[in-house]
Amino acid sequence: MRVKICGLHPLRDVKLCIDLGVNFLGFVFYEKSPRNLNSNDIQKLKSYNKKKSFFVAVTVNPNNDFIENVILNNFDYIQLHGSETEERIEEIRSKGIKIIKTIKVKNESDIYDYKKYNNADIILFDTPGMEKSIRFPKELITKIPKGDRFALAGSISHNNIENIANLGVSFCDLSSSLELDKQIGYKDHQKIKKFIKKINELKN
Repeated sequence: MRVKICGLHPLRDVKLCIDLGVNFLGFVFYEKSPRNLNSNDIQKLKSYNKKKSFFVAVTVNPNNDFIENVILNNFDYIQLHGSETEERIEEIRSKGIKIIKTIKVKNESDIYDYKKYNNADIILFDTPGMEKSIRFPKELITKIPKGDRFALAGSISHNNIENIANLGVSFCDLSSSLELDKQIGYKDHQKIKKFIKKINELKN
């Protein structure tokens, strides 16, 4: 099971996640999000030894100036949550960064939109709630394509990851379920440790 944790803070959370072997560390650049970072926050990222982890910039319809001045040279992947076409993805990809394209799934027909984005390195299937953490329906989880290129987000936690893995999912994305109960945007390090411990148990 590959794991991406989103909404991390460069100062508080990165070392823990790297040391735990989290595969993808996500950092949000979206002004409407309580997890939004500014460009000054990312300078700290350069000081880390990423080991086997990858840094992901999570964006919504980023413009070229932002990509070139903030994303390139600081992140391994850019995650696109907007209305990007295959042509726009190719344009971004040509700048030298890998692509995670998010597909919002309301019903089964939405799942097959992934076929429009053959040039994306990773496809992330998410619920329409995005950061509001709406649970992904079980009957739709069984419909999504399987493999390391396809990730699932939507109310995944320590409590349900075993069931999700049993449905064939091998790549999950979490954010709010790993936060402090009364403080949106602040990760609970004990919850992260507990989740990764569960992942490691499932591998054995």
